Amino acid sequence: MDKERFEKGLSQRKATLGAEYVERNLEAADEFTRPFQEAMTEWCWGFGWGDETIDPKTRSMMNLAMIGALGKMHEWEIHCRGARNNGVSLEEIRAIIHVVGIYCGVPQALECFRIARKVLEEEGAL
Repeated sequence: MDKERFEKGLSQRKATLGAEYVERNLEAADEFTRPFQEAMTEWCWGFGWGDETIDPKTRSMMNLAMIGALGKMHEWEIHCRGARNNGVSLEEIRAIIHVVGIYCGVPQALECFRIARKVLEEEGAL
């Protein structure tokens, strides 16, 4: 493991998803899941998100579109919260969901809207 990339990833992961959420996930890791948690923190967050070519807000918007297209709604909810932490507006989330609907179908857009509403209501944005 590249410690420097891991630390960079850990910092970015906490900034986007929230320190409490990340720490809870890392603390819950055991011998079975810890290697994956560490690798994803280093690779996804240190290498991928650590590349400053794309700013965190844009990266969050890209993630919502891709994760929405894949239909991975648990991850979509987590990244919807992260996108809000990275400055993605309600209007931008709505526009992203419209694109998901156009390219992936109305049922998938409805799922994204359902989860977005939950996240936005929890934070008092709706």
